Amino acid sequence: MPENTSNAWLVFALLTVATWGVYGLLLHSGQIGMSDPDNGRYKAFLWVGIAYFLVAVIAPAAILIVKQATWVMPAKGIVLSLLAGVVGAIGAFCVLLAFGAKGQPAVVMSIIFAGAPIVNAIVAISLHPPAGGFATIRWQFIAGILFAAIGGLLVTLYKPGPGAPSKQTESPNAIVDETRS
Repeated sequence: MPENTSNAWLVFALLTVATWGVYGLLLHSGQIGMSDPDNGRYKAFLWVGIAYFLVAVIAPAAILIVKQATWVMPAKGIVLSLLAGVVGAIGAFCVLLAFGAKGQPAVVMSIIFAGAPIVNAIVAISLHPPAGGFATIRWQFIAGILFAAIGGLLVTLYKPGPGAPSKQTESPNAIVDETRS
């Protein structure tokens, strides 16, 4: 991993954009793929949790072992990191609940990805105000927040219509049943 190069942060940020950009679509497809209208979202979230365990527990533990890191961790770091995980998991679960309430992935994810940076900016500035006070916030920053909100609204309101129906309109179970005949 290019941790020490000057543009490594950008590579990782763009990888996050790519992975989170398909997250909602994959999650919605997983929910539908469970073929359980009442519980599909919970089944999908169970597998998201398993994936998080593999990626967010096993992988960093292995890296820490390979790097021979100490296992000393201050309580403040543990609590804040745990809180970040809880907030992230609640957000992921709410995505599924939005889909379950008939929210379309393109709309739900547009609202999330336009709204989250706005919330982040407001909370970050509230927790760490600029040195010269709020009056020193540049107009371009405010314009960026407004553009993010307007962009999310426009994508939500004017998303393209649904694609053409697929040739296969039967459920996956019907295909399995046909092969048994």
